[in-house]
Amino acid sequence: MSKSVKEVFLSRGLDFPKFDTADSESADYEERHYEAAKWVSTVVTANEENEAAKKGFWKLFNYIQGKNEKGTKIEMTIPVLKLVTHGSTSYTVSFFVPFLHQSSPPAPSEEEVIIEEKGEMTVFVRCFGGFVRGDKNSGEARLLAESLKRDGKSFQEDFYYTAGYDSPFKLLNRHNEVWYLKKN
Repeated sequence: MSKSVKEVFLSRGLDFPKFDTADSESADYEERHYEAAKWVSTVVTANEENEAAKKGFWKLFNYIQGKNEKGTKIEMTIPVLKLVTHGSTSYTVSFFVPFLHQSSPPAPSEEEVIIEEKGEMTVFVRCFGGFVRGDKNSGEARLLAESLKRDGKSFQEDFYYTAGYDSPFKLLNRHNEVWYLKKN
């Protein structure tokens, strides 16, 4: 019997945003409803998505390593979320704020880093493995969009999220996702 996505996340020992999974008849994606939560984010301009991910990751990593108003070290969480807008060179990279700090996260000390409240959201999720290089995310997003259109699902088509769950040092059994926001 295979583990649920939540069981896989729990086994990693890191905080992740609370969500419920809707019953789905699709084998190639799932529908999740996320609770509202605080995230630490930064907007990065780059010609390539992977370049933006690296730049954004390090700005946010510095924040959790104590580059914040209180000098507080904050635990790493999952996923590393990236907002990708079709045709844009601007990307938003985000870390979920751990539950310990959700009510009052330390203010960032860098101007480019912000704390934002993401409201409740329902997303369609496609999971895939391996390392993400080149156009892998956009290819997976395209496949997810095709599946959603096939099934008559209504979603925001002008942007998608990528969600990474693994350290770059993890070689096997990697977990990645692309998300499209469900239209109400």
